[in-house]
Amino acid sequence: MAGSSSHDIRNICVFGGSSPGKEKEFLESANHLGQVLAERKIHLVYGGGSLGLMGGGGVAIAVFLGGSQVLGVVPEALTKGDIIGKTIREELQVFTMYDRLNAMFNHADAFIALLGGLGTLEEIFHIFSWAQLHIHHKPIGLLNVNGFYDNLLSFLDQAVEQEFPTSSARQIIISAATAEQLIDQLQSFIPVIDPSMSRINWSTKESRKKLRLDLSLRL
Repeated sequence: MAGSSSHDIRNICVFGGSSPGKEKEFLESANHLGQVLAERKIHLVYGGGSLGLMGGGGVAIAVFLGGSQVLGVVPEALTKGDIIGKTIREELQVFTMYDRLNAMFNHADAFIALLGGLGTLEEIFHIFSWAQLHIHHKPIGLLNVNGFYDNLLSFLDQAVEQEFPTSSARQIIISAATAEQLIDQLQSFIPVIDPSMSRINWSTKESRKKLRLDLSLRL
């Protein structure tokens, strides 16, 4: 059963590589995403710092120069010794990596994964698994520049064929080749409600306790 579409997206959390990657198009696409966010008056939430696709020359600086707000969420340990560089604009310091992801989740209306490695995949799939469990219904998208995520999307399709995730779970994550297309899809996203998951009540005291334990798992 499909839910209703009512996504007033004001803040988007973007995950992306701490390296600019091999191809020049990767950094260009990150900068362009930031420009599009600013043009649409959408603010940015990211993991802080100035490295790779997210910081200088990438998404965060483009959003800032375009006039939108930028919030970087950084674990305190990463602020020592110039490990990740200076955060663009406002910085929120937290204690752990879980606190970081939780803070980014709470400040965002939708999520985008740029190109990246293990950290980017861990973050977007964590958000993906929470959506599968109906902890939230916020839109999630992959910016599939130069077919970067083609194999990952094929893997998800194969996993559905082998009856691991359901087809409704597969529909949670969307992809597009351009920033404009992806944001349009995020704004028009209609969640597909899985009846077996809709019975979960995360508002109870016992469920909140279990949620705190389960959020660190990779589902």
